[in-house]
Amino acid sequence: MNATWQSDVAPVKRILLKHVRDAWIDQDHVDAEWRRLNYVARPDFEKALDEYDAFVELLRSFGIEFVFLPATAHDEGVGLDSVYVRDASIVTDAGVVLCSMGKKARGGEPALQGRHCRDIGVHVIGAITGAGLLEGGDVAWLDGNTLAVARGYRTNDDGIMQLKHVLGPHVDVQVMHAPHYRGPGDVFHLMSVISPIADDLALVYSPLMSVSFRQMLLHRRIELVEVPEEEFESFGCNALAVAPRVCVLAKGNSKTVERLRSAGVTVFEFDGDEICRKGCGGPTCLTRPLERKSTALGTPLPRAKP
Repeated sequence: MNATWQSDVAPVKRILLKHVRDAWIDQDHVDAEWRRLNYVARPDFEKALDEYDAFVELLRSFGIEFVFLPATAHDEGVGLDSVYVRDASIVTDAGVVLCSMGKKARGGEPALQGRHCRDIGVHVIGAITGAGLLEGGDVAWLDGNTLAVARGYRTNDDGIMQLKHVLGPHVDVQVMHAPHYRGPGDVFHLMSVISPIADDLALVYSPLMSVSFRQMLLHRRIELVEVPEEEFESFGCNALAVAPRVCVLAKGNSKTVERLRSAGVTVFEFDGDEICRKGCGGPTCLTRPLERKSTALGTPLPRAKP
């Protein structure tokens, strides 16, 4: 079954999450794993619970239906990073594609998501296998039939070729060659440098974007809102679009928020010091939208207040 339609900006109807209490378990598990997983600082488990609950309530205010992944034992391949559910799968109109993680410590996450998707009736249309590597953070839909994929340390040529085969000829896969930046041990995904906000608007960090990819966006008449250099490290470029020109962003990126609002975007902020910055994952990383409403049916107004 080939994928023919998808969006990263249409109104979110149903979303996959894994609560931090089910991913991190307790402070002892956090203390045992955070250094090995290259977190930038030791997360505080109790503060993380409060932040995550507030994040969920913000998403709930948009009328989104939640699907939560269950708690799992911290065996090989499933640990703290499983809170960042986007990376283990890619969503199409035909179902999900299970990824193959470039970070070996996360190797068990795609299978876990696959089992749960099948349990809730979400079709799995394929999986990246063998030598292929592909992470969901390296993928973004630019329109219904155009998928951008970053070739970097977490996603390789084999993984991209397998993805093209699963998606079929109706999807145009545009490859961005990611920079070395800080090397294979760093978290650098496509969505480190671009977050679609509407079909004709994207939040970007151009200094780490390839020239050809940036030119392609401009050729497609996509307006680019530039994240200032001083807000790149605080996940200013990682924004979750819950509807066209309505997004969620971690606090601490005031210049980015101002630029988005000047472009006509409604921005909702949340505290993410523990669940975002220390583990190097923003609101898109924390979420895997499973279903979005077609923009052709009209965009509902968000019920939350920015």
